[in-house]
Amino acid sequence: MTTVTIYHNPRCSKSRQTLQLLEQQGASIEVVEYLKTPLTVSQLATLVKQLGMVSARELIRSKEAIYQELNLAEETNEQALLEAMVAHPKLIERPIVVRAEQARLGRPPEAVLELLA
Repeated sequence: MTTVTIYHNPRCSKSRQTLQLLEQQGASIEVVEYLKTPLTVSQLATLVKQLGMVSARELIRSKEAIYQELNLAEETNEQALLEAMVAHPKLIERPIVVRAEQARLGRPPEAVLELLA
């Protein structure tokens, strides 16, 4: 049985669709509601690497109001970007699905299926 972790926001339609897709595939799923259980800087840095991203900026939801309020478009320091996501978890793009050392963003939800192969 494949075990995956999904960093989930139940209010997000893509997150709900991704969770449903994983359930349909028969995966063993650990659901982490990251708005209730915030991630650490270290966990986020690991996710950025597992997702194959060059910068934490790629994991930030730039359309969130708090993004503009914190002037993150001008921020160049990786640590500061990670700390902003820890302090304001709704900045984190979602959903993120992790299996072993690999992760995929569920946008579109089908993108996570390659983790189950």
